[in-house]
Amino acid sequence: MARHVVLVPGDGIGPEISAATRHVVDALGVGIEWEILEAGEKVAEKYGTLLPKYVLDAIAMAGCALKGPITTPVGKGLPSANVALRKALDLYANLRPVLRLPGIEAPFPPIDLVLVRENTEDLYSGIEHVVAPGVVESIKVITRKASTRIARFAFEHARKTGRKLVTAIHKADIMKKSDGLFLDSIRSVAKDYPEIRYEEFLVDRACMQLVSHPTRFDVLLMENLFGDILSDLCAGLVGGLGVCPGANIGEKGAVFEPVHGSAPDIAGKGIANPTAMFLSAALMLDYLGSLSEGNRLREAIKKVLSGPQEKLTSDLGGKATTDQFADAVAAAL
Repeated sequence: MARHVVLVPGDGIGPEISAATRHVVDALGVGIEWEILEAGEKVAEKYGTLLPKYVLDAIAMAGCALKGPITTPVGKGLPSANVALRKALDLYANLRPVLRLPGIEAPFPPIDLVLVRENTEDLYSGIEHVVAPGVVESIKVITRKASTRIARFAFEHARKTGRKLVTAIHKADIMKKSDGLFLDSIRSVAKDYPEIRYEEFLVDRACMQLVSHPTRFDVLLMENLFGDILSDLCAGLVGGLGVCPGANIGEKGAVFEPVHGSAPDIAGKGIANPTAMFLSAALMLDYLGSLSEGNRLREAIKKVLSGPQEKLTSDLGGKATTDQFADAVAAAL
């Protein structure tokens, strides 16, 4: 049965890796019906936003989207399209698998972690105001509802995938009320999963452990800001953002995306590495119930990465273009 998926190519290298991903997914024969819609810098001037309402409406209707990177202005300009998308569709859970792939140089032995990040509140609530000249206040929002449901998501994911440990990351020694509420909510949920071990780490201690003994962790559960920071840190343990997928999941739909930026410096050159978007597509196939196809795609990626170097993109030491790498993965299927 055909599945309707919205494809948002995005900015920079987004259109190139999106086209490559579409080619590879179509080669699986899962019958995806793609609806391609533009968001980001291309439409910002016309609509006054990086994320037009028609894109939101289409994703809400389809219930599933695959998205390329969208540029987020730093310190000025339009609000982040990624944050707006998560809020508008209540995509409260950010899922970031971190897996050491064959053929990828990394400083640690095989790592297999999952980061679960609350996506809708914390300092990313965007509540800021000027208190006095030269003084700005940002409000951190933590609620029991959001903390409980992200905890439930993390423990359910651990149970479904056979993982045995959930570690909550916090700073409750300083932010006693906000992070205290976060931890209290998780503890209540953890009681319903006696087969899964639960522990708590201060975020600073967790950072030290992640860069010294990362294999001790299994599922990391975090508020929005800590999740944003630590997910990129963990990506560095396995070769960088270019090999890490991401999923934003809510009760009524999900959006899947690579976690790297739009890389405007190499846009249009045909040399971008599409691995992260391929892996994001594999997560999408899992979500759609096509588990065997998602695993086939992952195995094909691993086969190409561990094969002849000339089939790899330049960031991996090869000379292949984005399309040539995609062709190799499609052939490996």
